[in-house]
Amino acid sequence: MKFTIAVLPGDGVGPEVTGEALRVLAAVADLYGYRLNTAEYAIGAAGVAEAGVALPPRTRDAVVDADAVLLGAVGSPALAKATGDQRPEAGLLALRKLLGVYANLRPVAVHPALRAVSPLRAERLEGVDLLIVRELTGGLYYGEPRGRSERSAVNTLHYDVGEIERVARVAFRLARGRRGGVTSVDKANVLEVSQLWRDTVSSLAGDYPDVRVEHLYVDYAAMRLISEPSSIDVLLTENLFGDILSDEAGVLAGSLGLLPSASLGEGQGLFEPVHGSAPSLAGKGVANPIGAIASAAMLLRHGLALPEAAQVVEEGIAAALAAGARTSDIALGGESILTTCEMGEEVARRVAETRGVATGAGARPQRV
Repeated sequence: MKFTIAVLPGDGVGPEVTGEALRVLAAVADLYGYRLNTAEYAIGAAGVAEAGVALPPRTRDAVVDADAVLLGAVGSPALAKATGDQRPEAGLLALRKLLGVYANLRPVAVHPALRAVSPLRAERLEGVDLLIVRELTGGLYYGEPRGRSERSAVNTLHYDVGEIERVARVAFRLARGRRGGVTSVDKANVLEVSQLWRDTVSSLAGDYPDVRVEHLYVDYAAMRLISEPSSIDVLLTENLFGDILSDEAGVLAGSLGLLPSASLGEGQGLFEPVHGSAPSLAGKGVANPIGAIASAAMLLRHGLALPEAAQVVEEGIAAALAAGARTSDIALGGESILTTCEMGEEVARRVAETRGVATGAGARPQRV
């Protein structure tokens, strides 16, 4: 089998962590005999430098022709005051719209070897395995009208029933394959848009009688994520709330550098670590590539329909962490610290050590 992946390294630490994700993808492709054609394209500040806009035409053409898109991160202090198409983040928003990816999946699980890394007590982290499903192409980030003058600014929050239903169905379907629970987040005691959100999710729940549904106001949901994280299975939320809550959930895992994401919708999937460009860390070899590598595993599972290959990558990550592989963000006192490249090499080595007859997505190699 042959697949084409458009690689958008982006800004800051993006190229570093994306490089390690590609290293691991190459290892698993060798294992299974897949052929992965990868090519890099500019986005964010790199896009502005190349073509004057955050999402250059060349990148647009490449992503719509690819089987999946692997993204690093966008953002640069040098363009902090940029506006319009020259704002790095505008490239990411435009990319999501271009691909029609409306459901952002952000899994959060706590590796047993990393419980001490989280600021929460270890017993509170027992059994934490949740999935955030965030609506990605609506809400305040895309609402019109919008604008700013010297003394005022406006952003408009808008959703319609169709936008809510399609992302809610993703959450319900995924819950069926997990623990069967959906926690829908809104602010229905204040916002009319949230009232529509709650009513739509409640109406849709009748199509999924095997799934338990609860509704939480976003402020209480934020508290529950810390006080009772193991009680949450699938967390369904609109765009802005999901952005905030998923970053909060990074506290559970111990570092944002560990968390992956998959953005799915009408066409090609977009896969990227949850963390940002972290410009202060760029070029120092200290960024954690696990989030990018785990995003590559999600690319295999959701983008290329290769679940067995995805599992091998996830097992490689887990084995490396269990053996004590640590970057600086997840290291405790006295532990050896790996560079970005060394962590990628460690995971890739464990993937490569998986042997067996691996001729397609249905073949399951054996670890030796």
